[in-house]
Amino acid sequence: MSEAAPAPRMRAKYKETAVPALMKRFSYTNPNQVPRIQKIVINMGLGEAVANPKIIDSAVTEMTAITAQKPVVTRSKKSIANFKLRQGLPIGVMVTLRKERMWEFFDRLVTLSLPRVRDFRGISGKAFDGAGNYTLGLKEQIVFPEIDFDKVDKVKGMNITIVTTAETNEEARELLGQLGMPFRS
Repeated sequence: MSEAAPAPRMRAKYKETAVPALMKRFSYTNPNQVPRIQKIVINMGLGEAVANPKIIDSAVTEMTAITAQKPVVTRSKKSIANFKLRQGLPIGVMVTLRKERMWEFFDRLVTLSLPRVRDFRGISGKAFDGAGNYTLGLKEQIVFPEIDFDKVDKVKGMNITIVTTAETNEEARELLGQLGMPFRS
């Protein structure tokens, strides 16, 4: 029989430190009321894939290395003549992470990748959407240690959306802060 993998570090941190702190701060009566991270969606839009379709293949490879999950290739919904874009052309890749993979990715993002960003002084606390979700934009995929810098043909940016069950931005900010998200003060 194979041994069960150990629980992700961030999930343990959530249960041991974030839940009690949030219960005290917002005076929740039940631990199930405490907001939690539902999923993390990573999107890499590749407009230049119209001219060079091979960029999609490298993006799929890099996104698979970063997230340990095969991404979905997103296709254009409409034709736009000015951009030489036809309906159905591949123009990006995206991944939705849940459960263990989500916690592992969040841990690597906060502890390894964000500190590797050039001139990093913390992330903005204003990128919440009003419903407790946070979106973070990265300009280059090479901040992730899984990416081999020598094999990168083109630097690509990505959007990372952290979807929480929080009802307000304040609750979501406190949740992410308790989990170690480096907000600017």
